[in-house]
Parts: sequence; structure tokens; C-alpha cells
Amino acid sequence: MQYLIDASVYIFRAYYSMPDDMVDGEGNPVNALYGFCRFLGDFMEQVTPEYIAVAFDESSTTNFRTDIYPEYKANRDPAPDDLKRQFEQCRRFTRAMGLMNVSNPRYEADDLIGALVEHGRRRGRSSTVVSRDKDLAQLIARDDVFWDFAGRGKIEYEGVPEVFGVWPEQIADFLALAGDAVDNIPGVPGVGKITAGALLRHFGSLEKIYANLDKVHEVDVRGAKTLGAKLETHKGAADLARRLTGIACDAPIDNAEEELQPKAPDLGAINALYDEANIGMALRRQAERVSDIYCR
Repeated sequence: MQYLIDASVYIFRAYYSMPDDMVDGEGNPVNALYGFCRFLGDFMEQVTPEYIAVAFDESSTTNFRTDIYPEYKANRDPAPDDLKRQFEQCRRFTRAMGLMNVSNPRYEADDLIGALVEHGRRRGRSSTVVSRDKDLAQLIARDDVFWDFAGRGKIEYEGVPEVFGVWPEQIADFLALAGDAVDNIPGVPGVGKITAGALLRHFGSLEKIYANLDKVHEVDVRGAKTLGAKLETHKGAADLARRLTGIACDAPIDNAEEELQPKAPDLGAINALYDEANIGMALRRQAERVSDIYCR
């Protein structure tokens, strides 16, 4: 089993949940850093993975999806400057912990995780995707796990429909139909989550829906009689959205097999970061315990 962590989820969670009066010696907030370090330390102690990577988002304006649709994620406010600084500190901590950290200006963390899932499958290794982002659930196959760490817990393939409404392989199609307000993807006008779910349960995929527009009226959903015409009119919107919602599992990653294997933490680098951030002994002792595990 390999463990693939969506870093942004846990950095943002820490930033908005930890007290903002946690500051370094110069008065800079370190709440996101502290929360992320505690999360990652807890994870390493609890799981002691043989294969692990932490994926970071590098840019929301230069990735390939904004080439396709410039309004992609344009509804989001830029990250505050004090959070941007902490993102880089979180990457420093990940490196100091001896863990693979990946990012790419042309691909999002989701794509890099997808590429590593495929890398593992080629070697007969299943994956646990550590996130709470619904988009990443599309990567889950029968031997994989979606783990909302400190949230819903572990969700296996068979449990995905109960949580997200459709099967993993239908999630990208579902978002293409219903749209995704979080990422500013409009989808098909007038097709909401209930209708999108009903269509996919009936036909199985976006491709099969469009191959059977003359049968859409059979679906037990409000407005079914006019739904086929609506889908036909907005096929371009559905196709565009589908190019955005699918994870690009062909994102390039160098030396994946070697990098996935955790190394012993660099306690000197960790303590130097903690000195800068004015972080006390509890997390330092945790780093020492993790070091003991990987130095055996």
C-alpha cells in the first residue's frame, strides 16, 4: 500500500482552525505550519508507511486547465500572504521529514496523486488517497482507499456511492454534468446534482448518456421530457467541463519509485525550522519518535 497525501487540504484546515495568535519571533503566523506538522507527524507515527508522497499545488493560474478554460477557479480569492509563506514552510518540513514532495506548475496536486496511483498499479501496489476532496475519489479502484484523515475516516470503493452519490469512475462525469461551484466549472445549465446522479445511475457514463439522448425521457427525474433537448443544446459545455473534471494521470513525475520510499528525518533541519517558527518541544519529540522508526 502507498499513501498519497493532498497537502493543501490539511494546510488550509490548520490555517482556519488553529489560533491565529500562534506566531514566530517576528510576529508572523505559524498556525498552518504547526497544524500541518502535527498532522503529518501523527500520520507517520500511526501508519509508518513504506511508500508515501505529499502533493502540493503550485499555481492555480498556470496549469493546463486554465489554458482550456481561463475562468477555472477564477472565483477563488488569492491565498493570504501569511499563508503563502507557511505553504513553503510546510514543504520544507515535508522534505526534512524525508518524504517525497511533488508539485508542478502545469499540473495540480490531484493530477500528481493520480499519476502516482497509476505508477503504483503498474507495480501491483494499491493506494490510499489521503484527502477530503471529492475530486480525488475518482481515483479509487477496488483495492484502494479514500481516507478523510480526522474526518469521515476510510472509504473503500464500495462505500464511495454512499458518500459521494456515484461510483468513483462516474465522479468526473457527475461534475461535468452538475458543475462544480468550488472550481468555477459551470456544467450543463439546469442539470443539478440530483439529475446528474439519476442520469449516471441509468446510463452509466456521460458518453452513454449522449449516445442515448432519445431515451433520456425514461429517467425518473423531474423535467425528464425536456432533458434530452437540454443536454443536446449544451453538449459543448458538458464536453468542456469533462476536460476539466478528469484527473490527468499522465502528469510527469521523475524517480517515483525511489522517491516514494521514506528516508530518515533530518532532525537538524526540522529543529532549525521549529526554531524559526517558535515551535516547542512536543512536535520536536514527535519528530524524534518518527526518526527512531525509520532509523531502525
